[in-house]
Amino acid sequence: MPELFMRMMKEEWRMHSTIFGHVSFALFPFMIFGISFMGSFLLPHLRQALPVGDMALATHVMFLVLGAMVGGFGLMGNEMMNRRFGQASLLAYSARSLPLSGKFIFANFVVKDTVYYFFLWVLPFGAGYIAAAPFTGAPFSSALLLLFTLALAFMAGLCTVFLLSSVYVRSRAVCGVMVIAGGFLLLASFLSTGPTLALLFPPYMLYSGFSWGMLLLSCAILAAMFALSILLFSPDETGTTRVHGDLYRPLVKRGTFLQQSPLVAKDLIDLYRSGIGIGQALFSFAIPLVVIWFFLSLAGSFLPPHGLILLFAMISGVIGSTMYTWVTEFDSFGPYACLPVSVSTLIQSKITTCALLQVLPASFIAITAVLSGNSADLIPAVALCVSFSFYASGVMAYLCGLSPSVLVYDVKVLFTYLVFDGAVFAIFSAVSLAHPLYAISSVLLFFPGWLFVKAAMRRWDAVDPAGL
Repeated sequence: MPELFMRMMKEEWRMHSTIFGHVSFALFPFMIFGISFMGSFLLPHLRQALPVGDMALATHVMFLVLGAMVGGFGLMGNEMMNRRFGQASLLAYSARSLPLSGKFIFANFVVKDTVYYFFLWVLPFGAGYIAAAPFTGAPFSSALLLLFTLALAFMAGLCTVFLLSSVYVRSRAVCGVMVIAGGFLLLASFLSTGPTLALLFPPYMLYSGFSWGMLLLSCAILAAMFALSILLFSPDETGTTRVHGDLYRPLVKRGTFLQQSPLVAKDLIDLYRSGIGIGQALFSFAIPLVVIWFFLSLAGSFLPPHGLILLFAMISGVIGSTMYTWVTEFDSFGPYACLPVSVSTLIQSKITTCALLQVLPASFIAITAVLSGNSADLIPAVALCVSFSFYASGVMAYLCGLSPSVLVYDVKVLFTYLVFDGAVFAIFSAVSLAHPLYAISSVLLFFPGWLFVKAAMRRWDAVDPAGL
């Protein structure tokens, strides 16, 4: 296993560094380090608005959500082993030619990806806070403990979604029962304990009051969940053969008003038939947002009455924009090269599909607004969510073309993305908190968003299609 693991690590480095250069990829964790280091100097000012405990809890939740959003290995494992990685990775495909089982290779792949995420995101963030500790007055032991508990929070999100996605592939009914049972359990606990339930999050409890017993219990639970997820994975198809009716022609007819109706219909059918679209909506969208809402509600006392739902709408827009990666994840320009289809045509169709999928975040925000008693702010919240999501998707298309899940690790791309989106997020958050009706002005974001899409079409048409 060590030999295969190290070769996979080298292969990962080679693939990313070949795409956008050794230096640019190597600088990615240094950028995260710099953001954390400089952000640490803002803590004394932030403490005037939020207590130290709330900031620490928010940071742990951020890494919990990060882990949840990247933990769907069970859902996409079969696609990785049999389709995409059959073209891009000889090692992951070696089960077909070498005496190595698919489960063994998949286990190495998951461990490799987990280690990569740790070194790209968790370690640089924690190291930045540790480096700033002598200047900010934070105890070194506390800063070191934060790095460790953030890693546990990340693994908690990753292992939970990894287990659920592995069960989902085996049996959607069982996964549904687990999700519903877990939701009812959390709801009952919340009703009995109130907001203090969030303070019982194990990594945060370790940070606020370290104990060896809690540490061993947390590590044992995470290890058991991780091992069970690996055992549940099968590189072969687990379900029976399904025969689908003709979905293409009805969708094309219904979408005749769309300029790229045939390609949009293909994307929607691919998402539906593979099951990835449903799984992604659950594991990469719904579950992370439920977790965010649960912890974000703790900050309700620090916001105006309408502030919670509108801030949540902005965050939902950020996550909603990642739907652009759903429709480009397993599609590239290669299969279309023999057709009279340009890169710009594909980008336009992907953006159109992404725009149609915005019914998910819009519905989610609407339901949340009604259930939380914020029905009066429903329209501003939905407008804010969908507008920012479309804008961020346009920025992503401009910067990454048809490869957003890969090019995001280019330090120049990520930095530019954060600048474009961060500035707009800050502006409209402030505007929305001032008055809920001001949030409706966010519909103006559709104009720059479409300009980014048009610029993306021009930019990536000029790039060698072989690189896509």
